[in-house]
Amino acid sequence: MSIFHHHAVTKPVGLLLMLLMPLAVSNPSFALNGTSAIPSGTPRAIMPRGELTADERSTIELFEKAKNSVAYISTLEKVLDPWSRNIFSVPRGTGSGFIWDEKGHVVTNYHVIQQAAEAQVRLADGRDFKAKLVGASPAHDLAVLKIVVDLKAPPPVPIGTSHDLSVGQKVLAIGNPFGLDLTLTTGIVSALDRSLTEENGVFIEHLIQTDAAINPGNSGGPLLDSSGRLIGINTAIYSTSGSSSGIGFAVPVDTINRVVPQLIAQGKYIRPVLGIQVDEGLNKAAARQFGIDGVLVLKVNPGSPADAAGLKSATINPDGSFVPGDIIKAVDGKPVDGVGKLFGILDEHQVGDSVTLRLLRKGESVDVPLKLQAGN
Repeated sequence: MSIFHHHAVTKPVGLLLMLLMPLAVSNPSFALNGTSAIPSGTPRAIMPRGELTADERSTIELFEKAKNSVAYISTLEKVLDPWSRNIFSVPRGTGSGFIWDEKGHVVTNYHVIQQAAEAQVRLADGRDFKAKLVGASPAHDLAVLKIVVDLKAPPPVPIGTSHDLSVGQKVLAIGNPFGLDLTLTTGIVSALDRSLTEENGVFIEHLIQTDAAINPGNSGGPLLDSSGRLIGINTAIYSTSGSSSGIGFAVPVDTINRVVPQLIAQGKYIRPVLGIQVDEGLNKAAARQFGIDGVLVLKVNPGSPADAAGLKSATINPDGSFVPGDIIKAVDGKPVDGVGKLFGILDEHQVGDSVTLRLLRKGESVDVPLKLQAGN
């Protein structure tokens, strides 16, 4: 069982609040006028508090400014009644999202709306809107919804950057953990450039790690810096219990700002590719067998940039033995130690960009330039 948990799909449950009631007593010294009533007594004097600290004032101001841009997302799924053969919509789960622009686009995680039949967006002022799916990129765990807001449209979240983040700087997460809307937690950037394989098998690179408390229902909510700018979208937690253990992950805003505009314009993300075929499982097996550190080129697609650049694919001999072809060691000087890392580096580029591959070919290093093409 994976210990990486999406915290988007909070199943609708009731919240049980246990009140501690005073124990019954029979001590006659508490009796008043011959009754068992307990006198209320005199409240203690209240000590005036001092001024809020500058950090507290800043956090409060940031939350008040950002909360109207955060959305509560609930999803429905279709269920067939086996007796009546009628189809019903039943609650599937809840998550978070944030306002992207003035046109009503709402960004969330793909796994928040994955396999849902319907989605509803609730704004901070309590208004509910039926949402339409505009586009999604499972490879980045991102999705874009759209709502039609005629009056008092909420403001978009200000966009920041993530390439210049530093470990230790303050971050704030706003979302709807366990269905409790507009919850604020704070923390720091714990680490940068993390990667993980999610429960659906998707490998995601360049994640921000934070110790801000993130729980089921937070997925899709914004991670903000101390200026109130978006620096990431809360995506997963590392936990053995399903609740926050102080290790959360967010897709960085530089990725969001590259992928989301394509989702809005085209409904999908077109990935820049080399024109080769690779496989994570075969790559790991070959790494163990041959002691290879890099990515095996299993096949070169005819007519692709890789074909034009003369990349060599692996071969299988008649006796079934496997002979490696080119092995990609680096892209533009950035080391490549696996398929996910290769995709992550290529994802930093646009279709048509030129890159230089460092290849291991028959035991020798070779640098090969080529242009990236549009993937499927």
